[in-house]
Amino acid sequence: MTDNSDASKNQPPGYVPPKVWTWDAANGGEFASINRPISGATHDKELPVGKHPIQLYSLGTPNGVKVTIMLEELLAAGHAGAEYDAWLIEIGKGEQFGSGFVEINPNSKIPAMADHSFDPPIHLFESGSMLFYLAEKFDAFLPTEIRARTAVMNWLMWQMGSAPFVGGGFGHFYNYAPFKIQYAIDRYAMETKRQMHVLDTQLADNKYVAGDDYTIADMAIWPWYGSVMRAAYGAQEFLSVHEYKNIDRWVDRVGEREAVKRGTMVNRTFGEPDSQLRERHDASDFEKNRQDMVEARGGERV
Repeated sequence: MTDNSDASKNQPPGYVPPKVWTWDAANGGEFASINRPISGATHDKELPVGKHPIQLYSLGTPNGVKVTIMLEELLAAGHAGAEYDAWLIEIGKGEQFGSGFVEINPNSKIPAMADHSFDPPIHLFESGSMLFYLAEKFDAFLPTEIRARTAVMNWLMWQMGSAPFVGGGFGHFYNYAPFKIQYAIDRYAMETKRQMHVLDTQLADNKYVAGDDYTIADMAIWPWYGSVMRAAYGAQEFLSVHEYKNIDRWVDRVGEREAVKRGTMVNRTFGEPDSQLRERHDASDFEKNRQDMVEARGGERV
């Protein structure tokens, strides 16, 4: 039972939780326009389908980047069947609530993916599920030996369960909430640093997260914890990320891979224009349709 004995200490002062919660969109902060307490489509909109078997509908957030890194790594390793179209889903405009997107992902979160090499297409949602699916489909970046495979899956699941505390917890209250709440920031900063220490300890004796080999575990973890180390939420000094020397080395090691560099560009809508490839429909798009090139042509893709 909630203790309401001194509501003056609550945030905002005097707030007492009602007996039954009701939604007030005005209290949603920066994301009030797209958040709601129910699922399902808000409007009819079919998703486009390009020429490749794999169709990705995403945005260049850490969860989206996991999958584009994997696809670019597969292509770099010679798996031609991993060619893909990456369509931009602008979540700030509520495009994830279109009927076509919801058909693939009833949870209305990016990324969503369809594999059209099957009839009807296989639908996938949740980035970890996509990494596992692609690894099995192409027999790549996931070992078959039982101990090594289990280690990779352990760390993949660790990321899936842990990152929401970093993004929806620390990132939200430190960076996005309409006002600062010390209790919430302290709670999630503690958890974020605990996770960073877990990862740093693992990387003290391992070249990559699950051992000597680069796997889907690295692809899942690097976009989240690498961004915390480098830029996310402007919180690097606050979190004292300089303490995590082993993560730092690993972030550089993974970030130097050409496929990772390409993957981080896809569906990206922020940063310098030459770091953005808002949609990717062919490998040549990296050389001709980066956002700086598109802007130089007055907004035209070629």
